[in-house]
Amino acid sequence: MQYAFKDGEIVDAAIFLDKGKVLPVDSKFSLENYNRMIEADDKSLRDVLLAKVKTDLKGRIDETAKYIRPQEGTMDFAFMFIPSESLYYDLLINNVGTGGSSRDLIEYAFRDKRVIIVSPTSFLAYLQTVLQGLRSLQIEEQAKDIQIRVGLLGVHIKKFDELLGKMGKSLSTTVNHYNNSYKELSKIDKDVVKISGGSN
Repeated sequence: MQYAFKDGEIVDAAIFLDKGKVLPVDSKFSLENYNRMIEADDKSLRDVLLAKVKTDLKGRIDETAKYIRPQEGTMDFAFMFIPSESLYYDLLINNVGTGGSSRDLIEYAFRDKRVIIVSPTSFLAYLQTVLQGLRSLQIEEQAKDIQIRVGLLGVHIKKFDELLGKMGKSLSTTVNHYNNSYKELSKIDKDVVKISGGSN
């Protein structure tokens, strides 16, 4: 909680992931204008308050984006926590997220600002997705390492095969020399027998 960056900026929470990565989580969103909009009976007042809610959301998205600092070990995205399921639902079905010429706020958050908007019920699901993605990445990195080691093993086996081939040739030559020497020895034996006057 209250994780401080090098320049003194403080994000509401930081989740420490594998390999020292940090996932910033901003949760300072105010529901005041949204609650007033929900309770308002007058349509024109609701429209005014809706515009304020959109401005609040966009401002909070921009605020959350400044906590994305890969140079300080953060992931290349951040979570923006909205403490209201109803507002989150309104965002998803575009009751709040769009209107007129305004762009979808969820799209703006993710595509332009790398901010993922989460609610109390979706927070864990998004976090599990991130963790699973990191595990898959780790497996991929391990697979690359295994490929490199298998490649090195192949080089060593090839070298061993070459040396074994040379040794086989040397042994073959040695065996041939031995056989030839043995034949010569048997000839000497015959010569000795002839000299001594014995029979073959």
